[in-house]
Amino acid sequence: MIAPRPRGTFAAMTDDAARDDALYCHDLDRAIELFARLGLRLDTIYPADDPSVALLSGAGARVRLIRTGADDITDPDAVPALQPAFAVVRGGAWHTGRAGMQYRDLLPDRQGGRFIASHIRIPDGGPVPDYVHFHAIEFQIIFCHRGWVRVVYEDQGEPFVMRAGDCVLQPPRIRHRVLEASPGLEVIEIGMPAVHATHVDHDRALPTPVVDRDRDYGGQRFVRFEAGSARFAPAAIAGFEACELGIAEATRGVGSVALLRARAAERGAYRHAAELWFHVVLRGALTLDDHHRLAAGDAFAIPAGRRFVWSDASADLELLEVALPGPAAVERIA
Repeated sequence: MIAPRPRGTFAAMTDDAARDDALYCHDLDRAIELFARLGLRLDTIYPADDPSVALLSGAGARVRLIRTGADDITDPDAVPALQPAFAVVRGGAWHTGRAGMQYRDLLPDRQGGRFIASHIRIPDGGPVPDYVHFHAIEFQIIFCHRGWVRVVYEDQGEPFVMRAGDCVLQPPRIRHRVLEASPGLEVIEIGMPAVHATHVDHDRALPTPVVDRDRDYGGQRFVRFEAGSARFAPAAIAGFEACELGIAEATRGVGSVALLRARAAERGAYRHAAELWFHVVLRGALTLDDHHRLAAGDAFAIPAGRRFVWSDASADLELLEVALPGPAAVERIA
């Protein structure tokens, strides 16, 4: 199950990584359990949607576990250069990621590894085998699509429940933990960069005794948006209304998140100037570029400067829109 790292592969590793005993294993979860019985504890694991590398320490040892056949990424929190691409995603296979959660990729090309968009579900619900952790990310939001989930965040008070339509901004390095979920929970997560590590904080207990709702975390503030507080105004896309969730202000323009609803939608051609302009269809249907008919669960990304057309929006259409940087400047051209 576990094999030593092949010789001659340490050159590309960082100094810290080079000091670890690196081992390959076919089943990362089983290997972590084995070393836990030997007195080692998990410190870092990545990527969350398909874990392939885990760092453990204890009993005077440090071990780097690498799943056989996976890439050994030694700097998971680096932000790659943008490789913009048009993307339309329909359906897609589910697979198991971190803490037993199931993932579906909504942005397979990852725009060169700069961004990730995941549809995450917990079919059975109940307590979640999570732990206090953080991410050294540039941007990360969680939108509750179906069901409910109970979570807790550093300096943000007691655990709270996110319900369908709620959203949180997880600023850089904020400690947090997923506690419990309803059967059929589904959330949508968008982050930058695509590959980022989950770092375990063994010494932090949540909730913290201090509550500081305006705390600055790496230039951003925590945001908890509740669906019942939504206020809509006319959007840049004709016939739509939008509700920005307060994330543009809290990130100082790093990104924005909005809900869009069709009201008297008409066919129109547009372009935008954002690095990422990404949408998930939450309900209803929409035609993109006159031949992509999109329905609930579908997602799409449109590169900056590319002409696109929206048409035939159903009356119940609702979209989740994420722009980085944001909010995006959208211009009608026809």
